[in-house]
Amino acid sequence: MTRFHDGFLMLAAGIALAILTLSVVLALVRLIRGPTLPDRVVALDLITTTAVGIMAAYSVIAGESSILDAAIVVALITFLGTVAFASYLQKGRAQ
Repeated sequence: MTRFHDGFLMLAAGIALAILTLSVVLALVRLIRGPTLPDRVVALDLITTTAVGIMAAYSVIAGESSILDAAIVVALITFLGTVAFASYLQKGRAQ
């Protein structure tokens, strides 16, 4: 890659990190304020999904592709947690 592409990539990743950090802060506010349990679970799911995005952006900045492996694991665990919670809500309403 050329210097221009490297500089542009680092700038874009830095801007993405700033926006993702703002997203985590806003989701944290929703997590704290609630008001219901599903609101809090969705906020926690958003925080972990945003953390995967932060890991991906940091992987670009650091030039380490091994960070993406950790991001995939976090995404899979988050997905399983969300499915488990949805199943819990479904069974709770059926009874």
